[in-house]
Amino acid sequence: MFDLKANGTSVKTEVVAGITTFFTMAYITVVNPLILSEAGVPFEQSFTATIIAAVIGTLLMGLVARYPIAVAPGMGLNAYFTYSVVQGHAGLGYIEAFSAVFIAGILFLLLSMTTLRRRLIEMIPANLKHAITVGIGLFIAFLGLRMSGIITAHPDNLVALGDLHQPSVVLALVGLVVTLVLLSRDVKGALFIGMIITGIIAYFAEMLSFTNGVVSAPSLPEGILVWNPITAASDVISHSLYAVVFSFLLVTLFDTTGTVVGVAEQAGFMKDNKLPRAERAMFSDSVATVAGSMVGTSPTTAYIESAAGVGAGGRTGLTSVVVALLFVVAAFFSPLIGAVAGLSAITAPSLIVVGCLMLSNVRHIDWKDFDEAFPAFLVILTMPLTSSIATGIAFGFISYPLMKIVKGKWKAVHPLMYIFAVLFVLQLVFVPH
Repeated sequence: MFDLKANGTSVKTEVVAGITTFFTMAYITVVNPLILSEAGVPFEQSFTATIIAAVIGTLLMGLVARYPIAVAPGMGLNAYFTYSVVQGHAGLGYIEAFSAVFIAGILFLLLSMTTLRRRLIEMIPANLKHAITVGIGLFIAFLGLRMSGIITAHPDNLVALGDLHQPSVVLALVGLVVTLVLLSRDVKGALFIGMIITGIIAYFAEMLSFTNGVVSAPSLPEGILVWNPITAASDVISHSLYAVVFSFLLVTLFDTTGTVVGVAEQAGFMKDNKLPRAERAMFSDSVATVAGSMVGTSPTTAYIESAAGVGAGGRTGLTSVVVALLFVVAAFFSPLIGAVAGLSAITAPSLIVVGCLMLSNVRHIDWKDFDEAFPAFLVILTMPLTSSIATGIAFGFISYPLMKIVKGKWKAVHPLMYIFAVLFVLQLVFVPH
């Protein structure tokens, strides 16, 4: 089914890649419920909802689209849901807010059944595709540095070197050295083995403990929150959540597209600037968004941490199936997952290394023509600085046609680029971030 030999991989490699991807993104099972709890969503409800959405999306991505890309509720989208939607609208409850996610998910699903999303991938200029991959690489490397404390916030310079005497920072640096040694020696599964060794060191250094136990039964205390499209549409209309639906739709559309393109470029899946089975990949994500909103979580997206699994050798949907199965197991081991995911120093080295691997695409960008170079530069720069893949793509989509118009090359730009440039301007100007 997965055609392992033709893809130059094996069951062992795919399993190790799946485990690597899972542990680099397992933090979402804890972080997402914590953020959504600020909107009033019960922790157990959103924890189980996060698992359900991740399992459905990732399993479909593996079995239907057959790509080693994991799907789960998106970081940034959950913060937008909590702080800008629920807390930003007086009198709005989280169930009504999930109605907006539900409607956006249905629209997203309908779009995925058309050729629009495939055309969207194909219309993105090659330079911007490479820039998206590089930008994601910098983004996840910065994420790893920030999560581990190697880089910290600074009141004047925004970021600065962290306290190298902090145990978690020392552990992350040790883990990074271990991972780099394994990679330099061409050890198979180096990223995952590096995480295991780092975790063992953390345990014996008394930095990793399991005070809340290891096993607990999953539960969905409030059951299904949203299921009727008519009722959901009524909630959107009565609370005037049109801008919210538009924002969820646009950001999710390009977050997933950007991530899929970035990971596909890294894995070598792009054929003649096209992605085979693109509609299936987008369909998987949209179904997960609808399902997640029904039980209590924010929109899903393809996860940039999938690049860690690709870096570990994952090349087929079997990697995603392994990730999905591990999420099922995680539903019964929330205390264990919470303990490991809560110590960022264990997973941060993998993110930093994968960022380095993805940066190699910068050599494919045409830096000679300024109208090609500057939009690519903006994408690469803004993704890590705004912590948003969609925002980076927005700046690229806006600047690219503008530069081409100035150069008198407006006919070289796909008509859809102009449409989305206008939509992105409206979203950046009128929708709160």
